Amino acid sequence: MAEQEEGENPAGIDETNKLEIPTRRVKNIMKLDRDISKVNAEALFLVSSSTQLFLQFLAEKSAHAAVEKKRKTITLEHIRLAAKRHRPTADFLLDSLPVPTEQNHSGDRAKSRPDKKPVPFATRSIDAFFQKTT
Repeated sequence: MAEQEEGENPAGIDETNKLEIPTRRVKNIMKLDRDISKVNAEALFLVSSSTQLFLQFLAEKSAHAAVEKKRKTITLEHIRLAAKRHRPTADFLLDSLPVPTEQNHSGDRAKSRPDKKPVPFATRSIDAFFQKTT
């Protein structure tokens, strides 16, 4: 048997080829297309690798946008900002991202019932159930 080099793991897989996203899920997503019945191992690896690189890129740019706004948590606003700044990403991703809504900063969410849609007819509201009747 040939001796293994010091930098390789026992399976013979190079560490740079190791993927962090589940390839089985990527394969299932690829098979959602009706035109695709079989997925080649090399094609699966390339699509998985490019997906992983794209997600790393988007996460880094979103984190940079969060740091610029002096935030510790990445929000949808930061992801949208990162996508807007990178033109190729903005071309296909901005239409898929939800538009951020204005948040009510009053702090009293329980009393902001009039802003919400009315409860459908013949449906008991949980608020009405717990209200004290006098």
